[in-house]
Amino acid sequence: MVKPLILALSVTALWSLPSVAQNYSDNALAQAMVEELVTEEGFDRAQLEILFSKAERQQSIIDAMSRPAEKTKPWYEYREIFLTEKREREGREFYARHRDTLERAEAETGVPAEIIVAIIGVETFYGRITGSYRVMDALSTLAFDYPQRSAFFTKELKNYLLLTRDQGMDPMALKGSYAGAMGYGQFMPSSYRSYAVDFDGDGKTDIWNNPVDAIGSVANYFVRHGWLAGAPVVSAASLVGEVPEDWFNASLKPEQTVAELDGSGLKPVMAGLAPDAPATAIRFELENGYEYWMGLHNFYVITRYNHSSMYAMSVYQLSQRIARGMQS
Repeated sequence: MVKPLILALSVTALWSLPSVAQNYSDNALAQAMVEELVTEEGFDRAQLEILFSKAERQQSIIDAMSRPAEKTKPWYEYREIFLTEKREREGREFYARHRDTLERAEAETGVPAEIIVAIIGVETFYGRITGSYRVMDALSTLAFDYPQRSAFFTKELKNYLLLTRDQGMDPMALKGSYAGAMGYGQFMPSSYRSYAVDFDGDGKTDIWNNPVDAIGSVANYFVRHGWLAGAPVVSAASLVGEVPEDWFNASLKPEQTVAELDGSGLKPVMAGLAPDAPATAIRFELENGYEYWMGLHNFYVITRYNHSSMYAMSVYQLSQRIARGMQS
């Protein structure tokens, strides 16, 4: 008969043993992906099987997806994450270091340099915080062990394997966020394949270590999503009438026009807006009351990078602070 104390010690010892990392060599979904990539994309079966035997399931990734890093916050708290003196100062420093590249990107694409800088600043603190997870681990974990979004991450994992093959990269070497976003601008693999560019012409498209390619790629992302050169982004507004409640923050894509919002009592502060320009009514919560804005087409384009009006406003306001700092 095993004494209770000995049994307790044995159980404790068992739990204290180091866990063995789970790989995806025998995972049915991974095997189905191998079959698809071999038959449809010409991959080498043995090489894929080796990759999946090295890819490790990361519980911390699933935990992070279930508990987003940024919980839902009101605007007056959310903006404090990004609109800081440090992020503004480092944005000016990044702008100064890469002025020639930024000005070339703006000249060629029409995307303002300060918008490009602000995106990189919000996403990775100007390339300083790009993620510490192996992208292969992150995407495999989410494709095969996170059913809620398996379809999305399965597509991203396929794109990742295609891009690393096309670029001659080691799939096990690249690191990114827990969701598999990569480089200065945190591109998902499908975005990399669609929008990343070799902006310095060296034959490689490197958004991890090359800020020139990263800058060009962010600018190209905005152009491909419809950025209008020289057009305004957003206008502050005052509420002087009874705007329908369901118009506020109803859709990121503008569903009304400047004239419709103006006529309903949301008056833009910015003069000269085209009456027929698409616009959306935005209301942000302050500690005491609300502030009102009229989002325009280019504001919507920023939300294509991250589907949040508060994110887009943070990018825009950070960009304006950086731009003013560069002029002083």
